[in-house]
Amino acid sequence: MRGLANINDPNLLVGSTSSDDAAVYRLSDSQALVQTLDFFTPIVDDPYQFGQIAAANSLSDVYAMGGRPITAMNIVAVPTDEISLETVNAILRGGADKVAEANCVLAGGHTVQNPEPLYGLSVTGLVHPEKVISNAGGREGDVLLLTKPLGTGILSTAVKRGLEIGDLEARAAKLMASLNTPGTPVAEAGLTTCGTDVTGFGLLGHLLGICRESGVTAHLDSSAIPAIDSRVLSLIAEGCVPGGTRKNLATAEPQVSFGADVSDEMKILLADAQTSGGLLLAIAPDKLSQAEDILHEAGAPIVVQIGSLQSQQGSNVIVS
Repeated sequence: MRGLANINDPNLLVGSTSSDDAAVYRLSDSQALVQTLDFFTPIVDDPYQFGQIAAANSLSDVYAMGGRPITAMNIVAVPTDEISLETVNAILRGGADKVAEANCVLAGGHTVQNPEPLYGLSVTGLVHPEKVISNAGGREGDVLLLTKPLGTGILSTAVKRGLEIGDLEARAAKLMASLNTPGTPVAEAGLTTCGTDVTGFGLLGHLLGICRESGVTAHLDSSAIPAIDSRVLSLIAEGCVPGGTRKNLATAEPQVSFGADVSDEMKILLADAQTSGGLLLAIAPDKLSQAEDILHEAGAPIVVQIGSLQSQQGSNVIVS
């Protein structure tokens, strides 16, 4: 957005300058709007399932900011001469059901013709101005928590290549369709110093955003990094890696110090481009137990300590 006309508004608490997940605009001392949109091409064959995953991914940015989604609008692009009305309807039903699960109102949308199908949502949410989770605010000593395992990019590529992965396809789809609702109660309790969700830039890419905005260095324990299944690492070893994941690693590597014992497969996993990935939250040590309890109670698929934030050093991320 460099070079575009812009109005400086003190009520814009989070905008485009900090690589955050959504914009936050203060309405009053006790209420702010969270606004985001996201859409992408199908990553699964089932249209209903695609609608659910795309909607969960769009809603995630509101949860990642600590907000509660209140309204959503469909964003639909389809090649009308190639995709049936029944297929489009199945996509929209999947999205609508996921929006309803989020206790959010689906208020309308917009459809255009396009050579390639696209679906997603524009989402508006609410958050207390003092409870916003942003990339900035991380402090030395904070513990890093992750709420979903990694590997959806690897598994989606395996499916596209026709590889036999058994139950992993269904497990990945279930994870991608699960809402990141636990972000809201842990933020409302004032337990996070900063955070984001893990999506297209992979864990490393999104963590680098936190380090940059917070002025800290992250230390990751590679032995604590959760994969959806050990077979994900085997697929990586066999060369089943999406191009986006390789680009993520190439972009991140100059800013990351990897220990000698960190395998090439682990490096790829850390950079794997996720769809509707989990929350990455920084929690002060004295609030850690309470935050973990809230995340578990709110239904987080996993709650795993993967590292910590420390004072700024030569590399933005150190992986041991």
